[in-house]
Amino acid sequence: MNPTPSDAPEPRFFSFEEANRTLPLVRRIVEDITDLYREMEPVLARYRSLPADQKSGEPGRALEAQAGARAEEVDALVHELHELGCHFKGFQDGLVDWYSFYAGRPVFLCWKLGEPEIQWWHQVDAGFAGRQPILPSQRSAFRSTRGRDGSG
Repeated sequence: MNPTPSDAPEPRFFSFEEANRTLPLVRRIVEDITDLYREMEPVLARYRSLPADQKSGEPGRALEAQAGARAEEVDALVHELHELGCHFKGFQDGLVDWYSFYAGRPVFLCWKLGEPEIQWWHQVDAGFAGRQPILPSQRSAFRSTRGRDGSG
């Protein structure tokens, strides 16, 4: 499972409104991803707890197949998010970013499963810890294009 595929297309940029319009579908996909991931964790824990000689035997192969099937489902869902232009960032919390332009530079609009809408942004290199709230007065400044004046 790789949340960032190596064959990722050029990033798509979203305005605040465009990113929020994708949220109902993104939310359903992320709920499915986090559910499958939670189902997979105990399977992997059982596999890891097997004695070495049983990992290559029937119990190990069965657990591997079970985890592998879940991993393929998760990968397909993560790929679906990437096709929408989103960047999936976290299996535990269901973190998703959308590229946007703000003040003439690329940034991420940031959302976490459970939040009602996109309410945060951060610098591309800052990550979740660098999240800043999006003030109502800032919403129109997050754009899908750089803008002629370079301001966003």
